[in-house]
Amino acid sequence: MSKTVAKIALVDYGVGNLHSARKGLEAMGAEVCISADPRVFESAAGVVLPGVGAFDAAVSRLVEMDLAAPLKELAARGKPLLGICLGMQVLFDSSEEGQQPGLGILPGRVRRFQDEPDLTIPHMGWNRLHFDQPECLLWNGLPEGSWVYFVHSYYVEPVEKHDTAASTVHGTQRFSAAVARGAVWAVQFHPEKSAQTGLHILRNFIHLAST
Repeated sequence: MSKTVAKIALVDYGVGNLHSARKGLEAMGAEVCISADPRVFESAAGVVLPGVGAFDAAVSRLVEMDLAAPLKELAARGKPLLGICLGMQVLFDSSEEGQQPGLGILPGRVRRFQDEPDLTIPHMGWNRLHFDQPECLLWNGLPEGSWVYFVHSYYVEPVEKHDTAASTVHGTQRFSAAVARGAVWAVQFHPEKSAQTGLHILRNFIHLAST
């Protein structure tokens, strides 16, 4: 009997690094459909919301393309959803980067790193994860302290501290590197650029979406 291939919808709203995300998901065995059609999201096993750039531009695109409401509805109904980088930030209520309200799927605010002597902003490069939710299935098979790749100047501050699934430190500032609540997961780092660790995380999400 042939193995069922999980279909993952990659949200195309003009601000995501779709090529790298698609390659990573396909390398881990997913059938990837890049789409801006909510009907495709509905039929997929899981949805990935990527994003690079500015908060207001991303939220505005989602609203203009009539994608904000369908994404919120899918998340509320338990459709597996993975936000990546800016795609993580727009899941929250608001951001210090802009004026637009976020999707509000998760409660919290996006904040800018505070200036520190000799601290580089944006936070760019490899950093280690501390698993605040060690039982989170995104981390299945990964050791504490796994290295992943970041590029960002802003980070999420969840209202509920237990939503933080992993954290890391930039300078003296510890921040949420990943969040998890129900069937919603999101990561500030780029799994598609995080070598074998990142691919492993994508594989875990595909498995979660297909079970």
